[in-house]
Amino acid sequence: MLISVLICTYDRGNLINDTLDALINKQTREPDEIVVVNGGGTNNCQEILRKWNLRFPKLIVIETENLNLARSRNVGLQYCSGDLILQTDDDARPLSDWIEKIIFFHRKYPEYGVIGGAVFDKNIKTLLSLISDVITFPNYSNPREVRNVPGVNSSYKKRVIKEIGKYDETLFRGEDVDYNWRAIQKGWKVLFHPEVKVQHIHRSTWKGLFYQHYMYGRAHYLVRSKWENMYSPYPKKITSFYFLLKWAASWTWIPIFDAHRKAKKISMFPNGFDILIIFLINLTNRFGSCYQRNIVKK
Repeated sequence: MLISVLICTYDRGNLINDTLDALINKQTREPDEIVVVNGGGTNNCQEILRKWNLRFPKLIVIETENLNLARSRNVGLQYCSGDLILQTDDDARPLSDWIEKIIFFHRKYPEYGVIGGAVFDKNIKTLLSLISDVITFPNYSNPREVRNVPGVNSSYKKRVIKEIGKYDETLFRGEDVDYNWRAIQKGWKVLFHPEVKVQHIHRSTWKGLFYQHYMYGRAHYLVRSKWENMYSPYPKKITSFYFLLKWAASWTWIPIFDAHRKAKKISMFPNGFDILIIFLINLTNRFGSCYQRNIVKK
């Protein structure tokens, strides 16, 4: 199996060095090629990429104007020749057996076109990082079929990408959710496996975390609007008393229940503060979705 790793970077010259170090120097199975799409920015990483290219000649660098992540991924996919295409980000640090495990599970589960896994904070554990872990990325103790794995820790059989085509460049976020949903519509399965692990540099402030989930809410509305049959706990329109109740629950019971469930992943006996913070972040996500809906209507 030939392995391509795709990384898209923009304005993060201080981060990608450690990502490449994790992929080139620390993997038990070296990638056959690494494709980096560099969108530039004031904090450009050209010098770092040139340095790594001397160490790893199979590093392919494409300079492009940054539009959004979907556009950068489409640019990079054209240069990926591997049988498996692994994707991660410039703020990620794949564990040493990341490539080895992904190859193993793709061979073990041929019916799964998309395989990803756990994403957890690289930094010292604080309340901020613990809450980020449980609300930002899915994490399960056992392998399971899911609807989505995050782009920071995902892998695709080449055939899947050929069938799906390009990422949707109209999406400023949520392009990975849309792409995986399209894979499911093509008859492929998506697998989360906890042994496929990537460390990640989470948001460093509460403001950054809340804003991240506000933008997730906006993206969720756009992605869901594309697909009539797409899963969601929130109703698109209130056309009956049932949907009125569901809408009310989306602002009350659902975010509270979800907050309690996720707080228990931090501690078996969560305190009220943990639950309150996660509940407020859930509401921030809902506000983002409502804001995006109003923009679209206008």
